[in-house]
Amino acid sequence: MLYAVFMSSVLPPFPQPQEPFDTPQLLEVGPSAPEPCLRADAARNRARLLEAAARLIAEHGVAGVTMEAVAAAAEVGKGTVFRRFGDRTGLLMALLDHSARQLQADFLGGPPPLGPGAPPVERLRAFGIAVLYRAVEQLDLQLAAQPEPTRRHAHPSGRALRTHVTVLLRQIEPDADCELLAQTLLAALDPALIHHLTRQCGMPMERLEAGWVDLVARVTRTEPPR
Repeated sequence: MLYAVFMSSVLPPFPQPQEPFDTPQLLEVGPSAPEPCLRADAARNRARLLEAAARLIAEHGVAGVTMEAVAAAAEVGKGTVFRRFGDRTGLLMALLDHSARQLQADFLGGPPPLGPGAPPVERLRAFGIAVLYRAVEQLDLQLAAQPEPTRRHAHPSGRALRTHVTVLLRQIEPDADCELLAQTLLAALDPALIHHLTRQCGMPMERLEAGWVDLVARVTRTEPPR
């Protein structure tokens, strides 16, 4: 079961949330506050730099993406790359931005079971499977783009995922410490752990998927699907 099963092929408009939680934040990249509206030439430059970075990854892997290499491939000055993305991590995070926004739009307003309309425990199972397969499909990039440990859990994309999982848990187990449980569940979907399990331990994705479904059943004290 691939992540594409849960994701729509086209990014839908950001929906109004139907659940009682703070306004979700779509992923913002870069070390500084986002610009409310890029000038046309700045937007073109940003797209050009991201296209160049994507080509470098396709040709040389994530290790081939440096600020200097991207500037040379896009035929711009190195300073332009630093001004747009701040550092290499900001550049790599920008490459992940679209799929992160797509994932968030799908679990907030896409079709069930990932989106609204299914029971919360089914949505939680679908969410973890979607995150799991997305991580595997982009594993090298996700590992390279991870912020330093002291910033990782404060990043807007991580907060959006935790908020969603917390809301689902509150619907299933209202008396539990759902914020802490959400952190615990998301730790099972950490890209570094997935890298260890799949590439170093050789575990098949079917085992990781079944493990997530079993973990959700045990945490929520519900029956796993038959």
